[in-house]
Amino acid sequence: MQPQTLMLMLFGTYALDQGVSLGAGSIIEVLGRAGVSAHATRSTLSRSVTRDLLQRRPVGRKMYFGLTGRSTAILRDGRARIWQDGAVNDRWDGTWTLLSFSLPESMQRERHDLRSRLAWSGFGPVQGGLWIAPGDVPAQQIVSELGLAAHARVFRQARADDTTDIGALIADAYDLPELAARYVDFLDRWEGADQDGDALATRLALIGEWLDAIRRDPRLPVEHLPADWPAVRAQKVFRDLEAALREPAQAIADGLLDKLSSSG
Repeated sequence: MQPQTLMLMLFGTYALDQGVSLGAGSIIEVLGRAGVSAHATRSTLSRSVTRDLLQRRPVGRKMYFGLTGRSTAILRDGRARIWQDGAVNDRWDGTWTLLSFSLPESMQRERHDLRSRLAWSGFGPVQGGLWIAPGDVPAQQIVSELGLAAHARVFRQARADDTTDIGALIADAYDLPELAARYVDFLDRWEGADQDGDALATRLALIGEWLDAIRRDPRLPVEHLPADWPAVRAQKVFRDLEAALREPAQAIADGLLDKLSSSG
C-alpha cells in the first residue's frame, strides 16, 4: 500500500478522537514493520503537513504529529463507512433520493465536480441530468457546497412504481462489474491469508485495503443485486480477520507508539 494510506490508517486506528499526537520515531518504526523505508516515511510526513493532513508539534528534541481538522473529517468518514454503514445494505427501506440538474455548457468544470461528488455519495445516473441513490442522501448539501443549488432539484423518499424493475434500474445506473471487481480483488488478497506475520502491519494494511474497496460503493440494496454478490463474503472475511488481529495488533501498538496528549 501507499505510505500515506498506511499512515492515515495508523492515525485513524490509534489516534483519532483520542486527543493525542504520535512521535515521528514511532511512526517510522511502525511503518517500517509494513515495509516502508524511514526515508519514505519522513517524506510522507512532510507531504502530509503540506497537504493539511498532519500538523507538527515539536517537544524538545522530539517531533510529534497530530491530526488536522481536514484529516479528522476524512478519517471519521472512513470509520463510519467501515463500521457503521458496511458494504452490505440489507436494511433498505425502498426509498430513493433523486437529484435533477441542468448546467450550461460554459459550466463544464462545475458539471464534472458535481458528478464526482454525486458518485462519491452513492448516486448513479439514470438518464441525462437525473441521478438516483438508495435511501436518504444529503443531496441538497452537496449542491449547496458546490454553489449549484439554483441549478438542481432534489426529491427525497421517492419510491419506484411496482412495474419498475429495480434490478434493471440499478444495472443501468451503476457499473456493477467494476464494483464487484473491487471485492473480488480484496478476497483474492485476504481470504485465507496467513495470520502469522506482523499483526500491527497486517491490520493497518487490511483496514486500508478494505476502505479502498468500499469507499465508492453506493451500498445498493442487496436484494436487488446478483445472488453471488461478492461484497457479502468480502465483508465477512474482513470482519473475521480484523477481529482476530485486533488484540495482538493493539499489544504491539501499545509497546511502540510514542503518544503525547494534545492538551499537555
